[in-house]
Amino acid sequence: MSMLSAQTPAPAVALGVNTGDTAWMIVATAFVLLMTIPGLALFYGGLVRRKNVLNVFMQCFILVAVISIEWVVCGYSLSFGSSKGILSPFIGGFDWAFLNNIKISDLSPYFISHSQIGLDGKATGTIPHIVFIMYQCMFAVITPALIIGAFAERINFKGFFVFSILWSLFIYNPVAHWVWASDGWLLKLGALDFAGGTVVHINAGVAAIVTAIMLGRRRDYKDHAIPPHNITYVVMGAGLLWVGWFGFNAGSGLAADGLAGNALMVTHICAATAAITWVLLDWFIDKKPTVVGISTGAVAGLVAITPAAGFVGIPGALAIGVLVSLVCFCMVAYVKPKLGYDDSLDAFGVHGIGGILGAILTGVFASPLVQSAYSGAIYGNFKQLLIQVVAVLVTIVFSGIGTFILFKITDKLIGLRVPDKQEARGLDETQHGETAYNNFD
Repeated sequence: MSMLSAQTPAPAVALGVNTGDTAWMIVATAFVLLMTIPGLALFYGGLVRRKNVLNVFMQCFILVAVISIEWVVCGYSLSFGSSKGILSPFIGGFDWAFLNNIKISDLSPYFISHSQIGLDGKATGTIPHIVFIMYQCMFAVITPALIIGAFAERINFKGFFVFSILWSLFIYNPVAHWVWASDGWLLKLGALDFAGGTVVHINAGVAAIVTAIMLGRRRDYKDHAIPPHNITYVVMGAGLLWVGWFGFNAGSGLAADGLAGNALMVTHICAATAAITWVLLDWFIDKKPTVVGISTGAVAGLVAITPAAGFVGIPGALAIGVLVSLVCFCMVAYVKPKLGYDDSLDAFGVHGIGGILGAILTGVFASPLVQSAYSGAIYGNFKQLLIQVVAVLVTIVFSGIGTFILFKITDKLIGLRVPDKQEARGLDETQHGETAYNNFD
């Protein structure tokens, strides 16, 4: 979510909550929660085999619970708070730990377009601070949940639980601070990430490929996709993700205004374009349009437009939608089988690659017609494209190395790979003592 003010603030006024902005942001927060449960749970749960569907549901559900607690205890403060000295551009402090010193009457210190200048001369947002905190909590929740798609069907639940908490603390929070906090070094460099291309999708996507490789392939993986057990779940999950993404992207303007409207529009058009492109590829190459294909294409489009939603218009959305499906389709259909890694549900192939492409293309298609302060390479601003590439590379390196270290630590202390017998029997029974489908006489 871009934290840059998009226009010159209004003259000094008495500060107060804008009820329209606040109502919209509460709804947007609920939409983003909908993306994790039940959206992502259904999407990923449908793609695994029936013996592992509850394990995926449980992973999504417990992340909503535990990362929400981590967020209010220290995550928000580390991500959006301030620290002292040389650490300031890289990580926040603990001034807001347990949401200390934050009152329900406080306005958000972050804003984009509906900023005000108070009587004290300071700029602020138009929604309560606690609403902003809750909105950002949903981003912190869904990011580690995306990684689930890479190690599905073979991870120890206890190890997953500990690894996810550590990853949120030491990987998600710093990257969120770099890109979105007012003193973050990538924000000051000029990196554009409207709703989470780097912070969410590249960050999680890189962690996904690292964990997939380090865990090793599923015992019966044969260089091709294992058929999903419930395609109905997949399409329902994709539909809920599409709806929830309106809160994800349009909400990142932090106001009910034209910028939110533009983000809403380009999000929808990019997803629709990517879905059609993937179906045409399916149709041309495999001779049949598939439901899994159109669902995956839509999600790829939603991923790629995320960093660009507040900066590009319809031409950019159309171009990004076509390009992301072409690239992600090749990653899923050709590159993954060729290299032989088992990214179970294509978390890297869709979220990682889609996020990388979207972040870079933001530097190409950013239009001053959307926000006059920003432009991309097609408008002659090649510097913005270079900055986007730097932000992408830094996120890849940090997430990759950090995930590797945290994986090693967790694996050494607890263990991350389930034994072969448990994997064969299924994680629903061996990790949770339950089965999703019971047959009664």
